[in-house]
Amino acid sequence: MEKGMNSPEALPSKSFQASDTKVTAKEFEINKAEKGKRLGFVLVHAGAGYHSESKAKEYKHVCKRACQKAIEKLQAGDLATDAVTAALVELEDSPFTNAGMGSNLNLLGEIECDASIMDGKSLSFGAVGALSGIKNPVSAANRLLCEGQKGKLSAGRIPPCFLVGDGAYRWAVDHGIPPCTPDIMATKLSLAAFKRNKRKLELAERVETDLIQLKKRRQSSEKENDSGTLDTVGAIVVDQDGNVAAAVSSGGLAMKHPGRVGQAALYGCGCWAENTGVSNPYSTAVSTSGCGEHLVRTILARECSNALQAEDAHQALLETMQNKFISSPFLVNEDGVLGGVIVLRSCRGSTNPDLEQDKQALLVEFLWSHTTESMCVGYMSAQDGKAKVWLQ
Repeated sequence: MEKGMNSPEALPSKSFQASDTKVTAKEFEINKAEKGKRLGFVLVHAGAGYHSESKAKEYKHVCKRACQKAIEKLQAGDLATDAVTAALVELEDSPFTNAGMGSNLNLLGEIECDASIMDGKSLSFGAVGALSGIKNPVSAANRLLCEGQKGKLSAGRIPPCFLVGDGAYRWAVDHGIPPCTPDIMATKLSLAAFKRNKRKLELAERVETDLIQLKKRRQSSEKENDSGTLDTVGAIVVDQDGNVAAAVSSGGLAMKHPGRVGQAALYGCGCWAENTGVSNPYSTAVSTSGCGEHLVRTILARECSNALQAEDAHQALLETMQNKFISSPFLVNEDGVLGGVIVLRSCRGSTNPDLEQDKQALLVEFLWSHTTESMCVGYMSAQDGKAKVWLQ
């Protein structure tokens, strides 16, 4: 069963550039699954920002492929975290997304990536920041999560859940993740964008010496970068047993300072996943995209997850985006608040109250919202056989 409706008109805000929210509910009948195959659902995004019409086909295709990779994992009975990682690897490998291969270059012309992943069942978290030399940063984040679940290290040391820079690189290589050379990570598109941005920056620094002009230049530059290069990628999944997982990966802002870490690596900011519990009637998963500094200061992923416990998820998400993000007191001095989220919540439910809980249908409601010019989203259930994509 699938049903959906478009969002009502968004609440007004001076910094609100656009708002598009889609609400859809799906019901999975577990007893109809093919023998040997398990059910599940995946929702992915190729970023909230600006997606040119000339590349729309590529964005849609990569979202479809990412959905298919995740569903294959879920049907095979793999962990939800493995499924969400498979989706992100596909998104990172695309030269059209700002994650993994083809990421934005920093001021020194280098690629430094951020990624994180969260398991809703164990609440375990893994993340890497400002990571260079690893083709798929999400794989390193997932490995950190998995190693952390094994318990303490020798001499009672606490295993890390978040590593940055050279330390993250060394840890990844030591744990079997193959390194790659910089020429593999940079693409013709990312190199061309770096050269354009560098020329603009050099010209602006020569011409503008007045403090007010400098402030205007920075604001203009931030808007330009945000609208064109915020295509962070993310995915959220729920498996047949109701376990949720979420992940996010990003190359960060174009021309960022070396060592800068954005929301994609930070706890509660880039992604969130939490299974149902005593105080949570719904399992929830969230992945964010947009200007990292805005998302970090509002801890948007966790805020959205908390809001989804309300009865009306659609209204709760709209209010959260308005009150906790767009009109947040932490962003009061920002001219434009740029971000987007994909979210899902799930629970067991059935019209037959006599069914045991583990035999009841898994009800999944998923939504997305953004304040940017566009956002590319794809979704698929194990029953669909074909991914659906949305770009607007």
